[in-house]
Amino acid sequence: MANVAEILGAVVESDRILTPESLDLPTYLTPAAVVYPTTEAELSAVMACAHQHRWRVIPCGSGSKLAWGGIGAGVDLMVSTARLNQVIDHAVGDMTLTAQSGVKLADLVPRLAQHNQFLAVDPAYADQATLGGIVATGDTGALRQGYGGLRDMLIGISFGRYDGAIAKAGGRVVKNVAGYDLMKLLTGSYGTLGVISQLTFRLYPVQDGSKTVVVTGEASSVDALASALRRSPLTPVALDILSPVLTKHLGYGERLALLARFQSIGPGVEEQVNALREMAGTAAGTALSTQVLEGADDVHIWAMVQDALLQKTAAPEPEPEPAIVAKVGLSPAQAVAWLEQLPPGSWARLHAASGIGTVRLVAATAETVEQLRRRCTMAGGYLTLLEAPLSLKKTVDVWGYSGDALGTMKALKAQFDPHNTLSPGRFVGGL
Repeated sequence: MANVAEILGAVVESDRILTPESLDLPTYLTPAAVVYPTTEAELSAVMACAHQHRWRVIPCGSGSKLAWGGIGAGVDLMVSTARLNQVIDHAVGDMTLTAQSGVKLADLVPRLAQHNQFLAVDPAYADQATLGGIVATGDTGALRQGYGGLRDMLIGISFGRYDGAIAKAGGRVVKNVAGYDLMKLLTGSYGTLGVISQLTFRLYPVQDGSKTVVVTGEASSVDALASALRRSPLTPVALDILSPVLTKHLGYGERLALLARFQSIGPGVEEQVNALREMAGTAAGTALSTQVLEGADDVHIWAMVQDALLQKTAAPEPEPEPAIVAKVGLSPAQAVAWLEQLPPGSWARLHAASGIGTVRLVAATAETVEQLRRRCTMAGGYLTLLEAPLSLKKTVDVWGYSGDALGTMKALKAQFDPHNTLSPGRFVGGL
């Protein structure tokens, strides 16, 4: 539809309408134009125009995760919220933040730090990730161990509907319970139900002390320690089990590793670190090695884990084929056994308490992905492809959903997007 930009020119200023080259798009996404509304009113006008012309619309923020999700059924218009980037209200005393969806987390961090507060997420591509994109993909990261998922900290939302109307739910007060809980519904919806325009989060205080304990050893010992830690009164804010290849990349030898991060007042952190080291010394199986990181090293190791799993530059040698990155979930009790069965050369981390994590496969085939998916299913979980070559996404179902909620999902999609014009075909079951 070559006239998309021309039609939009009657709705918003021409400097809001750019060519697709303004975003780093996957090859299968070929919109006629990308529009950057700067106000909620402009977003409403753009969506109303798209509805009138039945354009297929894909929302995005900075575009860092457009390769995630299904291939979809085509697109006429990309709607980027990157210029909806204003902080509306930071209620320091109430520890809440209301901001437009295009605000980048990287820009928000220093602003909140001035008040000794932070938003408890550590998403993929943290330097580019926008608040709306983080919520749309449900991308919490390792901090879900201590603070819960995005659904637990999102207390208010506004979004543009398929027809241009602006819908709102929740509010700016943590205990607000008015209206439907659309916050949970839109979290992880991949832009299939609406275009998020504004969000309100609960915040948390920055703690005085922070240390990470790196524990490495044989699988049986790491498994025993992780199990004991889950049953213990210790309260790590992040707790991940790493595959041997990832551990080696971090410089701790090619063994399984358990990373536990503690944040609290200084003496509290020290007490928990010592307790974990004592537990490691009495864990079943062979001896475990422990190392305590603090300061810049404490921060750096978590960034290294994220980069190694998601950035193509992370491998020590050039990879022969594009990497395959998948989100997995399984019973926490099965995490170590599942990691042991990964193909050679796999990079992976699993959150030890939730079983949710990320795996990066090198030169994997469709058969390999299906085998891993079956193992996840047998362990009570799932495997969803995030980043993969187009040929693989055409061969393997990206979502691999085997639950019984597809009927409910279809009914919700019909209510929120009756003409199937919002991110069509990119979600579970082709929604």
